[in-house]
Amino acid sequence: MHVLLLTLGSRGDIEPFLALGIGLRAAGHEATLCASRHFGAWIEAHGVRHAPMDDGFLELLHSPTGREGLERSGSFFGMLSTALRLARQVGPMQVRIQQDCWAAAQACRPDLIVHHLKIMGAPDIAHALGVPAVLVPLVPMVQPTAARPCPVLPTWPDRWAGAAARRAGYHLVNTLASRFGTGPVKRWRREQGLPVRPRAMDLRHDAAGRPVPLLHAHSECLLPRPPDWPPQAVATGFWRLPPARDWQPPPALQAFLDAGPPPVYVGFGSMAGRNPTRLAATVIDALTQAGLRGVLARGWGGLEADTVPSHIHLIDEVPHDRLLPLMAAVVHHGGAGTTAAALRAGRPSVICPFFGDQPFWGRVVHEAGLGPPPLPQRQLSAVRLAAALQEAVHSDAMRRAAEAMGRRLSAEDGVGRAVEWLLQMR
Repeated sequence: MHVLLLTLGSRGDIEPFLALGIGLRAAGHEATLCASRHFGAWIEAHGVRHAPMDDGFLELLHSPTGREGLERSGSFFGMLSTALRLARQVGPMQVRIQQDCWAAAQACRPDLIVHHLKIMGAPDIAHALGVPAVLVPLVPMVQPTAARPCPVLPTWPDRWAGAAARRAGYHLVNTLASRFGTGPVKRWRREQGLPVRPRAMDLRHDAAGRPVPLLHAHSECLLPRPPDWPPQAVATGFWRLPPARDWQPPPALQAFLDAGPPPVYVGFGSMAGRNPTRLAATVIDALTQAGLRGVLARGWGGLEADTVPSHIHLIDEVPHDRLLPLMAAVVHHGGAGTTAAALRAGRPSVICPFFGDQPFWGRVVHEAGLGPPPLPQRQLSAVRLAAALQEAVHSDAMRRAAEAMGRRLSAEDGVGRAVEWLLQMR
């Protein structure tokens, strides 16, 4: 079987699909991963065939305009406002992305397409080729449920709304995505001479109106399966890359680790808003106030600092599965991938969300006793972060809960379960 994987976004959006591609190849199948050109060398270094995708969306995300948009997107209405303001730039990018996905599909002639939520035209490509498509929501925001509010909507309505309103929130998100996200796809269909997009086709239904399979890459240890989910919605466990067994800390990092008690890891990836220098200064000040040592990951512009005090060590990219178990706690933005890595390492998380699903993961982690209440970036200060760090590092109950969750997640094989489930679709 040849599977075409389609994904779009930052590294956190690519890594789960790369892990799935590795798992498919290990099971004797072919996998092509269509993703931004920026990630091509990294993907192919893991032995997975890469099909290039336009980098425009990624470049916009990390541009001053994109950073400003992220900073304003701390709420659902902020996200809507940002999406509307960037629509003129994003629309043509979506057309180019759709064209690249179509080229990849024509080149590999897949038996199955597995796609990220952001690739809105993947069902259209699958329909044109006559093959099935599987949607992978990295955050469970598509399948309606009465068990919990939709992760990307405000939480305040849940204080007075009941089960019906919770389910309605998911339908609202699906409707908005189908209404505003498929314009470029319809344009692509016209350019390809394809028929008008079937009315029945949306996030959860194929061209014939049948429910599409929803393959969730999260663990039910953290998010129990809602009792009202249908059979076609499954959660396999987090998808992780094979362990980086040959990685060793660089000498300077090893010397820092050996020089004192376990430090706190701080990394926001590329999420730092418009002022990564100010964010780095806030983090350093908080660690100093808390009397803690820290390892700061610069990421792709996430944190910027030229000089740091002796109790702080700066690093670039390192494998989370090897570094995080050496830490006392983990401070991050709350992306699904980083959240999973911190929990799998058995370390408490201090989550400082920016936008999207990040506040949701912050709430889930806190409610499970695995970290302090999330600190939204707009409310972040050195005093608040220092207090959260103290709790994360010194709470015995939180440490024990994180260690127990780490053992449970480490015992799961999310990729293996996902591969087995996909093979049933042949």
